[in-house]
Amino acid sequence: MTETPDPVARIALIADRSPSVIAHTRVPSLLSALAARDGLLLDAYWIPTPDAEEPDAVRGFDAVWVLPGSPYRSEAGALAAIRAAREDGIPFLGTCGGFQHAVLEFARNACGLTGVAHAENDPDADDLLITPLACSLVGHEGTVRLTPGSLAESLLGADRAQERYHCLYAPDGSTHLATLEEHGLRFTGVDEEGQARVAELPGHPFFLATLFQPEQYGDGSRPHPFVRGLARAAVAHAAEARVPEGREVRTA
Repeated sequence: MTETPDPVARIALIADRSPSVIAHTRVPSLLSALAARDGLLLDAYWIPTPDAEEPDAVRGFDAVWVLPGSPYRSEAGALAAIRAAREDGIPFLGTCGGFQHAVLEFARNACGLTGVAHAENDPDADDLLITPLACSLVGHEGTVRLTPGSLAESLLGADRAQERYHCLYAPDGSTHLATLEEHGLRFTGVDEEGQARVAELPGHPFFLATLFQPEQYGDGSRPHPFVRGLARAAVAHAAEARVPEGREVRTA
């Protein structure tokens, strides 16, 4: 019996695309490597953050990837895409600015902390959840320790890794993070000082966010395990969406 090939998964790339953002320039080679090395076929669509404000902007996609490049032209658009992925069970990856906005979205819409803000977008806000780093992480590489049994650890196959950053902002560890955890968000990766660097949402098909940039892993010819994990989740989502009602999905 001939096996049915994996479907091509549609992935929404949420970012204001720019040739000056390294993570953006890496995406084409990462998509090619996923197809060539892993047989994971992704049909990618770049959606600028203002366009992501539109209702149903990510409906019909099999994954949402909110890429680096903040400040985004539209904070509201980035948050809308993240919320849709979170609430509708669409596989999601947020990196760098995507991590920051995933934390912000969860705080506002899942925890009722409607007044929290991102200092890059609203520096004079009374309740800053995302604040400037004491020391810039632009060009920094550091160790990230992962929680045993977490999605992040299972994808990486290890409890620590050296990862590359390019950011100036991060969640304030003294403000509201315990409340976010009480509502279900898990911070499953920390740096050498114990500051949150990875977040995930148990019970979701795939919801992972990192302050570091997995796009900068290696030379781009071998996708980071987190990127590969998103691609696999996207293909699985596409396969499930294409199964006629009443039939079961066969898994290897």
